[in-house]
Amino acid sequence: MFSWANKDGKKKDPELFQTVSDGLKRLYRTKLFPLEDTYRFHDFHSPALEDADFDNKPMVLLVGQYSTGKTTFIRHLMEQDFPGMRIGPEPTTDSFIAVMHGDQEGLIPGNALVVDPKKPFRKLNAFGNAFLNRFICAQMPNPVLDSISIIDTPGILSGEKQRISRGYDFAAVLEWFAERVDRIILLFDAHKLDISDEFSEVIRALKNHEDKIRVVLNKADQIGTQQLMRVYGALMWSLGKIVNTPEVIRVYIGSFWAQPLLVPDNRKLFEAEEQDLFRDIQGLPRNAALRKLNDLIKRARLAKVHAYIISALKKEMPNVFGKENKKKELIANLGDIYARIEKEHQISPGDFPKLSKMQEVLAGQDFTKFQGLKPKLLETVEDMLANDIAKLMTLVRQEEAAMPSQAVQGGAFDGTMNGPFGHGYGEGASEGIDELEWIVARDKPTYDEIFYTLSPVNGKVSGAMAKKEMVKSKLPNNVLGKIWKLADVDQDGYLDDEEFALANHLIKVKLEGHELPADLPDHLVPPSKRGQ
Repeated sequence: MFSWANKDGKKKDPELFQTVSDGLKRLYRTKLFPLEDTYRFHDFHSPALEDADFDNKPMVLLVGQYSTGKTTFIRHLMEQDFPGMRIGPEPTTDSFIAVMHGDQEGLIPGNALVVDPKKPFRKLNAFGNAFLNRFICAQMPNPVLDSISIIDTPGILSGEKQRISRGYDFAAVLEWFAERVDRIILLFDAHKLDISDEFSEVIRALKNHEDKIRVVLNKADQIGTQQLMRVYGALMWSLGKIVNTPEVIRVYIGSFWAQPLLVPDNRKLFEAEEQDLFRDIQGLPRNAALRKLNDLIKRARLAKVHAYIISALKKEMPNVFGKENKKKELIANLGDIYARIEKEHQISPGDFPKLSKMQEVLAGQDFTKFQGLKPKLLETVEDMLANDIAKLMTLVRQEEAAMPSQAVQGGAFDGTMNGPFGHGYGEGASEGIDELEWIVARDKPTYDEIFYTLSPVNGKVSGAMAKKEMVKSKLPNNVLGKIWKLADVDQDGYLDDEEFALANHLIKVKLEGHELPADLPDHLVPPSKRGQ
């Protein structure tokens, strides 16, 4: 808990912040917004943030070409239809639909949605009626929506005609959402990997948000293993040409709907991939405060650079004559101004806004209304980044510790958590979990033959003798050490025949590619050691 207030005009003393959300709101209003407002940041980059932007639940944005299963994916997560939902092989979803929690089912049209101060969509008003007529909020009671909100988007089409006919800047709307959501899921159909011009434009619009992007290769159950390998390779090649990052984007492969698998060959792969994706989504509420903090830092860095650019342009403008010609010259030479600012203020090239976009917006601005450099505003933001953010990070950790179990629940997230259909149930160390017989007993005769060749004394073998046999598995010593610790149930430093058999069973589990348990499960405890 901390704060800032002037004391004797010099030192800043803490002022109490109750929550991370409260801290972010106050930092933005008192320290960052004045800089943004002075240098017209909102005309160039992003509208001003409101309280709802800091208070809203984590949001997941679904993007993809038509008929890739975006709406079906939402229905699969919630296990429930939502108002306004339409599914079909043709382009059915022609609107942006914000699926959010509400006490009663219903639809809120876009024009009503952007005047609601409790919803984080007020600034979408800038995209006009053409967009607002295609924007609705579907509210409904659903346990999944208690923790997250989901944004369904129109299917991306190909061809210039379809792009123009939307009547609003589709890529710009997606970029607006990308700044505010916690996760962006790009969906691809295993049968339609072609990335259209509009889709390429959309992916490029998400350029500064690669950390939020996950890719889903959907409908993968409709092709065999060999074809799936080729499709996956083709997808990675296509994405590599558009997403210019050194890291490989995480791709989740599966069939995200509640229907039988058409080609069940890769069932285990699909189950593992679905669990990985679900875990990623379930962690969003826990990491929401950190994401908002991270986004505020990114915004502050951009606002600082923007202030340097605008003040540099103002400085170059003549007082009386030749203003229009000078404006054109400055816009044309904006790249040189970038280089000068980068060198003068030691700013990373990655912090600068896209050159072509900045030139485009500057062309419609009145340079005479720009402000010169105001060091105090910049120092305030510098202080926020250097000191206040670090203190707020401490509060983030405290909130995370206070809510360790905060995760998305309900819908498909509950379907595979417990019981025999839980991921990995009855496999590896869990094998035999619901059987009356000790699972190790099946192979114990084989293990006993090896045990008696080690010359046991009083029915037990020493650690040195057991090691000679265990190292034949070629597993590393740290793994074998863990197996020994699990198998030596009575912790006497020796293994009897049951413990030796258990050690070999755990070696087999590890060699088959499964993880070892942190503690020995009850069903693996040797019969003679139970109840001790």
